[in-house]
Amino acid sequence: MAGTTPGTPRVLRAMNDRAALDLLLEHGPLSRTRIGKLTGLSKPTASQLLARLEAAGLVVATGTAAGRPGPNAQLYAVNASAAHVAGLDVNAQRIVAAVADVTGETVGEFELRTPGRRADSVIRQVADALDGAVKEAGLTRSDVHRVVIGTPGAFDPGTGRLRYASHLPGWHSPTLLDELAAFLPMPVEYENDVNLVAVAEQRLGAARGHEDFVLLWNEEGLGAALVINGRLHRGFTGGAGEVGFLPVPGAPLVRQVTKANAGGFQELAGAQVLARLARELGIDDEAVRGPGTHHEIAARLVGRAAEAVEQGEGGPYGRLLDRFATGLATGLASMVAVLDPEVVVLSGELIARGGEPLRARVAAELAELAASRPKLITGEVTHRPVLRGALESALATTRDEVFDTSR
Repeated sequence: MAGTTPGTPRVLRAMNDRAALDLLLEHGPLSRTRIGKLTGLSKPTASQLLARLEAAGLVVATGTAAGRPGPNAQLYAVNASAAHVAGLDVNAQRIVAAVADVTGETVGEFELRTPGRRADSVIRQVADALDGAVKEAGLTRSDVHRVVIGTPGAFDPGTGRLRYASHLPGWHSPTLLDELAAFLPMPVEYENDVNLVAVAEQRLGAARGHEDFVLLWNEEGLGAALVINGRLHRGFTGGAGEVGFLPVPGAPLVRQVTKANAGGFQELAGAQVLARLARELGIDDEAVRGPGTHHEIAARLVGRAAEAVEQGEGGPYGRLLDRFATGLATGLASMVAVLDPEVVVLSGELIARGGEPLRARVAAELAELAASRPKLITGEVTHRPVLRGALESALATTRDEVFDTSR
């Protein structure tokens, strides 16, 4: 059967349908008149469009505009149940899964703790986490159109193996992706966790409207995401952005970094550095002595340092924030020199704890170390950003499929 050619009535109708659906996603419920004005369609054409989308199960009538009687006041919205997607955020300690409807609203979430789990139980862990979120959403596994799984590191497109994440047990089998594809009834995609944070910031947060940006993530590990001409740059093996291994001045040169799972930039500005800096500066209080992982201790230290600076205290905590900012700016300067991005987004819990005092110090240092002057901003998606990015990635593809009325 011959394909539909551009410019035919069917294609034009499909383009108008998609424009209307995107407007409803952006603005929420709209009247026929408002849709006509926003799309430039006549009232009869807008009416036909809405009738077509309603018959296809893509929009539903949701009541009338307040104080406006008559058919022109009828409001329409995207039918949230037209499709559902799932996202998974995986690390060595837990898997968090969520299900969202086609409007992007999260309707189910579930966390599965995984420390000490057998390495060969990855498929069962994924299934249990997904089923937990699906059950909370009141759905079944077959109701999910697509799943996007975010992990540290990246799956090499040539071998199918997970690289740059030796700390994630059970995820390195060369047959894992095929086994998951056979086990789950829907398409499954995989993405680096920091790349998914960039997706969330690009679609919902600080990077909206920007086509070229770098996102630097600093939480349990240090990594980056690169967006060039509006698209993620993953590199030949999927390792673009693994900047924790980046050799930088001020940190030991580590050879065979993938075996050591350590490197220059991580040793200069990663979470494990903060406790050492605190000791060198004579800081010995509850922020250092309290219980927790090196990441939890680092978060307390950065938060206390930012608080001290905001209160005008300075002192050793102020110097700690200065040295941490210098470390971050040192690695960023190398990235900026190569990529010349329009914007640098700082994200992750350590960045969030540092707030504006940390951002301002990094910006000041970067201005002295880098020839170009990208805008430096902090991320806005702070609640489960990896998971949000996974859902947004799954939604983008699913909407293209479900909203296509040309078929």
